[in-house]
Amino acid sequence: MTTSSPGADDRRPGERGDLLDPRCPTRQLLSRIGTKWTSMTVKVLAGEAPDELRFAELRRRVPGISQKMLSVTLHSLVRDGLVERRVEPTVPPAVHYRLTELGLSLEVPLSALRIWAEKHMPEIDRHNRLADAASPTDESPDTDQDAGIDETAGRRLEAAG
Repeated sequence: MTTSSPGADDRRPGERGDLLDPRCPTRQLLSRIGTKWTSMTVKVLAGEAPDELRFAELRRRVPGISQKMLSVTLHSLVRDGLVERRVEPTVPPAVHYRLTELGLSLEVPLSALRIWAEKHMPEIDRHNRLADAASPTDESPDTDQDAGIDETAGRRLEAAG
């Protein structure tokens, strides 16, 4: 991921993008797969690949997920071509899910993220505990709005300058 640079609008599709630009492929992907439910669902389905899992079994294997959240997550994964959905014409219908080749290719980077998290979460938790211990006396604002800065006016000033 790079930062903004002159000629950034001249990039071709698929080139490394500016993570701050809404058109950046990395940013678009993170908005689609950046939830814990997506990561867990891909992990469970990858563990079964190339076999399928029925909805109820998948829900049992993803701790804490609601039926609605699993349905929304699977719908998104199917729409993005990462998961294939197969419906058996029975009463009630039996619905099966499996990762596509594209979805299977996502397991490697998600696994790397899990490994990184397992290594670094104790340190992150330690920093959070330190910040929580300091927060009752820390009254400094965290946002421009809290500091009384009008972001819109700031943009107008930048555009005029």
